[in-house]
Amino acid sequence: MNLPRSAVFYQRHQMYADSCCFTKKRFFLKRGRIPPALFHYKAQVVTASSEGNMNGYNRKSPQKRRYDMPKYAVPPKKKSGKERVPQPKNTVAMLNELRHGLIYKLESQTGPVHAPLFTISVEVDGQKYMGQGRSKKVARIEAAATALRSFIQFKDGAVLSPLKPAGNLDFTSDEHLENDATKNTIAVDGQKKVPDKGPVMLLYELFNDVNFECMNIDGAQNNCRFKMTVTINDKKFDGTGPSKKLAKNAAAKAALASLCNISYSPMMAPQKNAPLPIDDKSSSMELPQIHADTIGRLVLEKFMEVIKGQEAYSRRKVLAGIVMTENMNFCEAKVISVSTGTKCVSGEHMSVNGAVLNDSHAEIVSRRCLLKYLYAQLDLQCNQATAYQSIFVRNTDGQYPYKLKSGVHFHLYINTAPCGDARIFSPHENDTGVDKHPNRKARGQLRTKIESGEGTIPVKSSDGIQTWDGVLQGQRLLTMSCSDKIARWNIVGIQGSLLSAIIEPVYLHSIVLGSLLHPEHMYRAVCGRIEKSIQGLPPPYHLNKPRLALVTSAEPRNQAKAPNFGINWTIGDTELEVVNSLTGRTIGGQVSRITKQAFFDKYGFLMKNLPGMQNRKVTKDYGETKADVKDYQTAKQELFSAFKREDLGSWLKKPIEQDQFGLVE
Repeated sequence: MNLPRSAVFYQRHQMYADSCCFTKKRFFLKRGRIPPALFHYKAQVVTASSEGNMNGYNRKSPQKRRYDMPKYAVPPKKKSGKERVPQPKNTVAMLNELRHGLIYKLESQTGPVHAPLFTISVEVDGQKYMGQGRSKKVARIEAAATALRSFIQFKDGAVLSPLKPAGNLDFTSDEHLENDATKNTIAVDGQKKVPDKGPVMLLYELFNDVNFECMNIDGAQNNCRFKMTVTINDKKFDGTGPSKKLAKNAAAKAALASLCNISYSPMMAPQKNAPLPIDDKSSSMELPQIHADTIGRLVLEKFMEVIKGQEAYSRRKVLAGIVMTENMNFCEAKVISVSTGTKCVSGEHMSVNGAVLNDSHAEIVSRRCLLKYLYAQLDLQCNQATAYQSIFVRNTDGQYPYKLKSGVHFHLYINTAPCGDARIFSPHENDTGVDKHPNRKARGQLRTKIESGEGTIPVKSSDGIQTWDGVLQGQRLLTMSCSDKIARWNIVGIQGSLLSAIIEPVYLHSIVLGSLLHPEHMYRAVCGRIEKSIQGLPPPYHLNKPRLALVTSAEPRNQAKAPNFGINWTIGDTELEVVNSLTGRTIGGQVSRITKQAFFDKYGFLMKNLPGMQNRKVTKDYGETKADVKDYQTAKQELFSAFKREDLGSWLKKPIEQDQFGLVE
């Protein structure tokens, strides 16, 4: 059939137009202009239209295409490789969906305070269902699960709620506390960490009957101390602080430590780069918070007791004391010594007879008071009738005639970090990351106290000798810092060189601070800086690692000028002794009872009267007698060598003329 010329032209024109339209759509599709679903739909319409026009002649103009779909179709989403797994619903939520208006009732609360057992009931369709748990939340979930199981047949493998078994729990651990407030007290590595919530908030979540009360306010308006008392189940816990808020927090911390064994001590969250032995639980550096608070409280109470009648000498910046326990029974702990002081003797007041106190810093004086107590305990061994009262016993299987009774421990309390390396840090800066500051090389360095002043400076690399005539001519008399001396005690013991000829080394069990405890710096200062380099110690000498702790009621920073006097008291003394720190003598000009001279006299008495001693007569001077204690001197020299191997400086010694005195006939 021959078509009209115009019809053939129109047909070819329509085919060409549809072809161009199809190509154009594909071009824009590649550039993301047209959604794929819309393109395929239009392509089908174009193809169908082209095939229809090829089959015959149609004079009418093509009708306008109409689409029922939206202008821009949404492309189908791609399926991800990981499909979302539906989480099981909480049993309480599942029960509330099936039964509305349910009421959960607390039936009882049993068990100890730190591990309560709650029983909660819920009534469904006239039937009561019970549930038990270590928190109200867990007990409510268990009650809902019991109700659901009664009228719903679950498929095999269905899980109602991921609950932990309620039986066979260790009540001495914190893992049984299912309450959300206490879940975060356990770290991933099994080490405790500071809870995420504040102590007051946590206390209110754990206990219902919590009452805070401000008891009294001490001090002047610009330096006052608040005392808050919290009462829980008829038990009272005190806290002090420079503001009511801080005192309230301290009281809450004390309550949590005593009732729940929850601590906010910085030792609970070791720093990332701290060389603390956190992997060895048996050598943990943490002293339980309740024990630390007891030590601090006992020392403060004893200081307030002995200072009565001499309040003029109560002014102090640093307070220290030593507490003794037997078998870690803190209910019967004894305060052995209490002292204050922050100054050292002036060079012009040095003594050739050992009649002055060279170092009147509180912690050093407390240790000297402990020496006085040890001499008194050995005196009891001189009489068979009083030997049983002594803390020492005869040592039949060792090279030392006497040793401490098993279970006797000594704890040092200082109201602030000891001067020197333990205090060289900023309490308001986080310096646990990579230390890029060039001055940080001074970390761990041996430091000396300034004559008649406060603070310390690093020692210079020298032979470590000071001369008598040089000091008298004007050279500053330098004394090693308290941090360095405590590190020395952790090698050679706190008994001193003279007593080392009689008893085995005695080490501190713990050090409790009242403020400025930084775990990394404190550990480095007292033992960490030499633990890798110390070697060749004669047994039983070893590197002691005392436990560390901070009291909950931290002492505020005292901006007052330090006094030039210090006090000391030892158990058995009828009154305290006040010493002029600059002269090294009592305020009356007398020789102190804790000088080298006094201890050398006591040593001579023990050598004559103590059973089991071989060398009964002391013929040499003080310095030579100390040098004859070979194991002690070997351990001390190894300590000095360890500091040198770590490039931490040389130990400075006093002029040798100070030790060249003999016994008074």
